[in-house]
Amino acid sequence: MSTLEAVSLDQVVDTARYPLSELDGAEGQAVIARARHELLADGCTVLPDFIRPSLRDVLRQECSAIAPRAHFDVETVNVYNIPVDSDLPEDHPGRRTFQRGNAFVARDRIPSGSLISRLYSHPEFQRFVASCFSLPQLHELADPLSGLVLNVVEPGMEHPWHFDTNEFTVSMLTQEAQAGGVFEYCPNIRSAHDESFDDVRAVLDGHGGRLTHRLPLQPGDLQLFKGRYSLHRVSPVRGEVARHSAIFAYSERPGVIGSAARTRQLFGRVLPEHLAAEGRAVRGDRLLD
Repeated sequence: MSTLEAVSLDQVVDTARYPLSELDGAEGQAVIARARHELLADGCTVLPDFIRPSLRDVLRQECSAIAPRAHFDVETVNVYNIPVDSDLPEDHPGRRTFQRGNAFVARDRIPSGSLISRLYSHPEFQRFVASCFSLPQLHELADPLSGLVLNVVEPGMEHPWHFDTNEFTVSMLTQEAQAGGVFEYCPNIRSAHDESFDDVRAVLDGHGGRLTHRLPLQPGDLQLFKGRYSLHRVSPVRGEVARHSAIFAYSERPGVIGSAARTRQLFGRVLPEHLAAEGRAVRGDRLLD
């Protein structure tokens, strides 16, 4: 039995600060209001010390134990995750390429009794996250690999500039790098109707200081982020310690499964569910990706 299977959610989360079971009360509404305000203004909010300090070592140890299960593959990518040989104008930011060296542990290789698994599937946690994003409900991804993942960035590697496919992202740092590994983002650099190629190009060329925020994170902090419209990256990790973060993937609609091509890229394999879902994806905007 996992250490965490014997404790309640109240013992895992600092519920005095984040009252997940009492969201309609004054304290719960205040937390939600702050998160909504920051998400609207900056596309990002951090809930510090979401996990109780007494369990941070368990969080780190559990995730470190499964990190070797990640699929590692250094790949040449661009910020839109489209083929790097796409027919684009010479000065298009999609022609800038990077080496993506981060790796992912798939959901089916994360123990169900682990802290991050229990959080991901807990109805009160899901309701809290949905409320922060001003959504009536969230659904776990039906995807057997990408619903919950551990992102691993080894020393010398990075997760380069990119946009997310989902409009929102929920993540938690579980182990910080010895040096580097900083989360950097450009809030609302584009919209559903404007790609803002000039601004994106400026950031990629190293001239986007006025557009870029650097976000200090500590293990156990919960981060809510609108990554569809905010360019972001994890800077190169230095030293001898890898950076680990859990990514909790949800959708506004049930039954969401990733494409076979993207799944193979991230995990090195696909399952029958991915093949069966091919062609059923629904786009919510006309952005490049």
